[in-house]
Amino acid sequence: MSTQNGPRKAEAIFAATLELLAENGYDKLAIEAVAARSGVNKTTLYRWWPSKDALLAATLRDSGLFALDVPDTGSLRGDLLAVATQILRLLTSEHTSPAVVATLTAGPRRPELGEVARSFFADRMTREEPIFERATARGELRAGVDPVLVMDLLAGAIWFRLLLRGGEAGPQFLEEAVDTVLAGAA
Repeated sequence: MSTQNGPRKAEAIFAATLELLAENGYDKLAIEAVAARSGVNKTTLYRWWPSKDALLAATLRDSGLFALDVPDTGSLRGDLLAVATQILRLLTSEHTSPAVVATLTAGPRRPELGEVARSFFADRMTREEPIFERATARGELRAGVDPVLVMDLLAGAIWFRLLLRGGEAGPQFLEEAVDTVLAGAA
């Protein structure tokens, strides 16, 4: 990250933010602790991010941990399984899960985080659109299927299983979720 887009030690700051979030939870996350952990003066943090919501938003948006690798496996099913696996990783990795869960649950109470979550998922959807364009061209997807709805159904099934039901979402669950969504969209 260049200094035009953030401080020189942005990745260290993001790493400290994620570590402290995992250790202490969102409510106890403090800019001062992030500054101490990352070796950056707290005034630098406040210059770039005036609140912990802004800092967490930047971490979600700009940290390499949340990058999406758009798959091209040659089939819609394979691509959706690969994306579902990435979603599962985001929701279960000790490095990303606390930030993702805090952001997903904060929307109604924290407008800044809610807006970042909406922007983050809109960007991911834009990057996932080629999956659906290729599938339509191959005849795997009927014309007019809404890719956003397909991803909402797939991601929603994973989030619901993990975050609300407290269940497991291993490879078999991912395959069943993808197959169920595809049965309705094919």
